[in-house]
Amino acid sequence: MNWASAEVLAALDKIIMEEGFGCEARIVPGDTVPTFTSMAEKAQPDVAPEFWASQFRDQLDKAVDEGRIVVGASSLSDGGEEGWWIPEYFAKEHPEIQSVSDALAHPELFPAPEDPSKGAVYGCPSGWACQITTSQLFKATKAADKGFVLVDTGSAAGLDGSITKAYENKKPWLGYYWAPTAILGKYPMKKLEIKGEFDQKTWDSCNSVIDCPDPKVMPWPKSPVVTIMTPSLSEAPKAVQDYFNNRAWDNATVNQLLAWKEDNQATGEDAAYYFLENNPDVWTKWVSKDVAEKVKNAL
Repeated sequence: MNWASAEVLAALDKIIMEEGFGCEARIVPGDTVPTFTSMAEKAQPDVAPEFWASQFRDQLDKAVDEGRIVVGASSLSDGGEEGWWIPEYFAKEHPEIQSVSDALAHPELFPAPEDPSKGAVYGCPSGWACQITTSQLFKATKAADKGFVLVDTGSAAGLDGSITKAYENKKPWLGYYWAPTAILGKYPMKKLEIKGEFDQKTWDSCNSVIDCPDPKVMPWPKSPVVTIMTPSLSEAPKAVQDYFNNRAWDNATVNQLLAWKEDNQATGEDAAYYFLENNPDVWTKWVSKDVAEKVKNAL
């Protein structure tokens, strides 16, 4: 897939398949929709290592029921995370701020760049689904009435830049972000609690629909991030199947790895080798001792 964590995981799988299991493996560039469609309709490619399933629950369930797709391990053991965050240094200075409602009670602590008399919530890049869900949470919490403005960051670079600038100057920051990402590996952030019960029906019909006038205060759902495979993988050796059914890492591990990748302008393959060399305590649990030794000897 065309984002960093998926790029690294695909490279990692390729190395372990080739060096550990003696398979021939090839990486095929893709993206969520075309890759899923191709796998479900043409049985190609064989594996999508990091598939964010929340947007495709119905399609994925249907493809699984019809035997066209097999779901393997949860690629991210703790799932993809979304929410509103504050810098860790700011959280330590203000331990009273544990939740979104705590933060919104103090617009004076988060001065907006254009109008310091207002508080700022930094929003998601234009055109992304999270732009809608962030706007709807802003509306649901009545943040404007509490003295806040929603800052349009314009792009992923704009959002990242706002966090980098805040960190460099040790300034307050409040806004949307997600994990796993390089930014959270480089700049530790505290995710704020959002008080309210998650309701899938309301989320689908209102909190993720920009024109809905009455969104509710609720947290983002944990995004299931899984490995999906075509049935042809059932013909692979059981050890290979077991690998794809068990291989998983957590957000903290991936955040740190992506930060290293970005700092070193490394490729996905570079980052995969770096991970294998520096995190044997994680990946050797995914394979047998024999396979682990073969991979180590190839590093």
